[in-house]
Formats: sequence, structure tokens, C-alpha cells
Amino acid sequence: MSLYYEAEEIIANADNAGGSLKSRIFARKDIKSPPATLFALVTETTKWSSILAEVIEKSSLLQLERKLTPSLALLLTHDLLLSKRGVAAPKQHVLKQAITRHKARLSAELTKIRLRLGFATLEKLRSHVIASTSDSTPSIGSAEDARYIHPRWVRVNSLNTSLAHQLSSTFGEFEQQDTLAKVVACASGSSKSLYVDEHIPDLVAIHPSTDLSKTSAYLNGEIIMQDKASCFPAYLLDPRSLSGDIIDACAAPGNKTTHLAALVSSSCTNNRRKQTVYACERDKGRAEILKKMVHLAGADDLVSLKTGQDFLRLDPLAPEFANVQALLLDPSCSGSGIIGRDDTAVLQLPSRDVKANDAQRAPRGKKRKRTANARDAVQATVPDVAEEEEMQTGLEDEKLKERLKNLSAFQLKLLTHAFKFPGARRITYSTCSVHGEENENVVTKALSSDTAREQGWMILEREHQIDGMRRWSKRGQFDACLSTKSGLTIDDVQALTIADACIRCEKGTEAGTMGFFVAAFVRKSATQLSDAPNGILQEQSLATSPEIEREPEGEEWNGFSEDDKHD
Repeated sequence: MSLYYEAEEIIANADNAGGSLKSRIFARKDIKSPPATLFALVTETTKWSSILAEVIEKSSLLQLERKLTPSLALLLTHDLLLSKRGVAAPKQHVLKQAITRHKARLSAELTKIRLRLGFATLEKLRSHVIASTSDSTPSIGSAEDARYIHPRWVRVNSLNTSLAHQLSSTFGEFEQQDTLAKVVACASGSSKSLYVDEHIPDLVAIHPSTDLSKTSAYLNGEIIMQDKASCFPAYLLDPRSLSGDIIDACAAPGNKTTHLAALVSSSCTNNRRKQTVYACERDKGRAEILKKMVHLAGADDLVSLKTGQDFLRLDPLAPEFANVQALLLDPSCSGSGIIGRDDTAVLQLPSRDVKANDAQRAPRGKKRKRTANARDAVQATVPDVAEEEEMQTGLEDEKLKERLKNLSAFQLKLLTHAFKFPGARRITYSTCSVHGEENENVVTKALSSDTAREQGWMILEREHQIDGMRRWSKRGQFDACLSTKSGLTIDDVQALTIADACIRCEKGTEAGTMGFFVAAFVRKSATQLSDAPNGILQEQSLATSPEIEREPEGEEWNGFSEDDKHD
């Protein structure tokens, strides 16, 4: 059947096509299978691959069915043992016959592995696999090894509800825990636990297997699924301490936009002018998603949509933006920090050279022993494979370097354009990237630009950041602040100041976030436009005053920045 052969082709990726697995599948025009079905098969098989590879090796399937490739065996075994519909092929199809005649043997091996890992039922093992493979590389261990499972983060939308109300309604049956680790510790996810975040207001974490998509709170826009790190830019921008409007330069799909709206709404009073969030999105398709998100969140009165608007083409001197004091910049990036983002499907394929009695795997973390014959057979192929992989790695490295170069140039253009906005007092710049080229390098270059020096922009130092962000322990990379590769002169003291002001998140840690980066900039007052080195000496009043006074009239500014694609 074409489904399994096409899935095998996707896994092999013989053309070395770039992009995410999903984009590669849905972009192809030559496949007969429904793209959604193909994507589901590959991703679900990937999640189970480390277990299924052992099942296949121990059952000697590849020795008994010589025409099956390791990837075909993996795909078929997944559907035979784990899919409700079974193998998607006619009864007489050669692939279905090749796998179904070994069902008893394969089922027995899966049961042995399940019991060895400490799971009483297949459903409990399934829940653990789903939770354990929430990032791009599956890591299947015992029921005790759930330290770094990525939680499901839920932002309570204060435009439509309150945290107190949700704790008593949607989460009424949940037990509140004092640490995030206790929430994700339950391997099956059967225990309803909740953790109220210590850094971001109105944010809670639940076990990733808990599905809230059918609850009235989700359907009515009272709760929004948003990673903790994705909440950092709006919170760090702290629009409540300003009286002016805000621009979200790269707004779709709308999580950060609606977060901004919720923050400014909480500071609205009868004696204070209502703030507006201008949301720019140049892609009209994504702008429709943004529009729906804003409406569902109850933010229509606070958000002014700029559908099809390229942020770089905004006129900063337009009267419409005269009251803009803050900008949130979250531009296109490599996406290397996103949970589940990878350029290729990561599977552990079974070996044809491993006999059933050789496949007794050691406990996790130890090397599996092979017989001499199996080991020799594998080693005989190592030189050619290693050479091919080395060449491929070199090509991939060059492609990545070129991509990061282009992205960082665009990101820098966006940021320096934003520096020119006349009334701006505060800016946040963020990416869901782990690469210094897109993060600290961009920040350092922007601070060293003529625009930053002339217009008085500098980094918002840690000591002046809003409380939750000031307490966040993971900061920027010192070396990335030094090595901008552009001939800039940044001394150690300046680099340390910038690095400590930058905020990083790492995926796959006990913090439970995606990989992320954010930094904030503030503008000096007119009296401070002197000789502060490269804009790193922060003016305290800008960060601590509840309202920032506007610049004296007559000082001109020009500029603004562009738009992006993630939340």
C-alpha cells in the first residue's frame, strides 16, 4: 500500500529536504496518501521507535522477513500493535501478510518490555510514551524517569475570567502542587495536578496528557494554551507601567497579542486613557487566525488589527502611532527552541544484524552487548557510513550558518527600525531560537548601532526588570555577547552587563519551557543622551517609574520594525 512506502520515503529523506517534517509532507504534490494520515503515522511511529525497535530485534522479524526494510518493519509493527484500525492494507496485501503472521511473537515481546519498564497496562505505557516524547527526540525510560517531561502551560485570560474563578471551576478537581516536578511526575497523567507559576501571573502548568480542548473555558477563550517562555516578552515589556499604546510587530497567531491586551486591560481606570495594541501581520492567511484569536479572547476593543501590514513598511511618524510607547518584536527565526521542532524525523531503527538472543538490552544508559558476528557486521560498514555522515553534516552546518546569517540580518533590521519610533520608550526583542547569532549577537549589534547611540537606546538591566523576570535565573551567554563577528569592540564588563540583562530558556530541563530568548531595551531621557558606552548604562527611572514621561516635543525620530511567524 502506498501509505507505508510513502512514509518510508519520508523517513529516508533521500533528497535531504529541509524544513519541518510537517512542512515537507504537506508541501509534496506527488503523494497519494492523505498528508494528515502520513504525518500522523510517521510522528506516532517516531514516538514509539525506541521500544518498537527492540520488539522487532527480539522477535527476529527482519531475519524472518528479509524483504522488509527496518523502517517498513517499524511502521507496520506500530500499526499492528498500537493503532486502533490496525494495518491499513487489504487482507491479501503482501505487507499485511508479512507482518500479521508474526503478531503473536511481536505482542509477546512488547508485553515483556512493558512489564520490565514497570507499566501494568498498555494504556499506562502509552500515556508515558506520549508525555516522554513531547520534545523532538523520544526518550523512553522507566516509570520513575519522568523528570524532564514538558508540561502543558495554560494562561488564564484575565479579559474573560480570573485565576481564582478558574481554580474553582475548570481546575476545581485538580490538586495544587508546590513544585512543577510534582505535576509532571505522574507517568500516566491520571492524577489531576496543577502548579501555579511563580514568575508569570495567571499562568498554570498541568500534566501534558491532560486535555482541556473540549472544556467550556477553552472554547470560550477563558484559558489559552501558551508556553511559559512565550509569555515572557509581554510580561517583560510591562505595558501597565506606561500610558501609551503598544505595537505587536509580528502578531500571528495571537498569543502574545492577547497577552498584551490582558495586561493593559488590568490597568485601565476611569482616569486613564485606554491603551491600544496595534497588531501587525503581513501574511493574510495568518492574519485571519490572528483575528479569530483576538475575538475569542475578548480583545476586540483593545486590539487594532493591521491585516496584511508589513511592519517594516509602517510609517513611524504617522499620526495614528503618535502615542505608541512600547513595541513587542518577535520576528521570524530558526525555531530551534520549539518543542517538537526538528528538520527530520528522529527514529531509532531496528538492526537487521541483531539476532533475538542478542537483543537483550541493558538498562537505560548502558551499551547493549552484541555478539562478535553482529558487531563485526556493523563495524564493517562504519567507514563508508561515517564518511557519508561527515560530508552530510558539513553541508548541513553550512546551510545552517547561511540561514542564521540571513535571519539575524533581518532581525537586526527589524530592531534598529524599531529604535527610530518617535514616542517609543520600551522594546522587547525575542526569538524561539537557541542560537547566539539570533539572540545576543543581534542585541549587541543593535546596541552598538548608530541609531541606538543617537536615539538613546540601551539594554534594560536585570536589576530594573519586572520582578518575575528579575528572579529568572537563566541569563544570556557571555561569549555570544563578545563574538558578534562584525568588528565591534565590546569589553568584558559591557558583555557581562548585556548577558545578565538577557533572558534565556532551555528546553528539556526541569523548568519545563521551550528554548527561548528575550531582551528588553529602554530609551534614555533627553538629559542622558551623552556618552554612555554602547547603550548599556540603564536609566533607573525608566524601569521603576509607574508612568514614563514623554520626551520633550521637537525631538524627531523615525523608524519602526517588521513582522514574524511564531508564538
